[in-house]
Amino acid sequence: QLQLVESGGGLVQPGGSLRLSCAASGFTLDYYAIGWFRQAPGKEREGVQCINYTGRLTRYADSVKGRFTISRDNAKNTVYLQMNSLKPEDTAVYYCAARRYFCTSSVSPPDFGSWGQGTQVTVSS
Repeated sequence: QLQLVESGGGLVQPGGSLRLSCAASGFTLDYYAIGWFRQAPGKEREGVQCINYTGRLTRYADSVKGRFTISRDNAKNTVYLQMNSLKPEDTAVYYCAARRYFCTSSVSPPDFGSWGQGTQVTVSS
């Protein structure tokens, strides 16, 4: 059974940083693209970033470009989301999800399966 587990969320002040982790169990991430998504209260789930199975191409949402960086360590079967210069509007539950090989151009949630349970990120002073 494919399973993804997110961790690393928490409360951080504006301008601070967090690193989220997405660890896989039951399968190897080697042949999967991994997307990070977030959902704020009352809003739809949106794609944040995606990294394809080779790690050589990523796709960014405009709202996080220059602040968030996705990376993968296949040896640890884990994908990371480094979030810097956090803003209150980044507050959301963050999820990771997998799909075979390549990211979609829109990083749309319906294109991904094997979702994790999410980790809460709260940016507040």
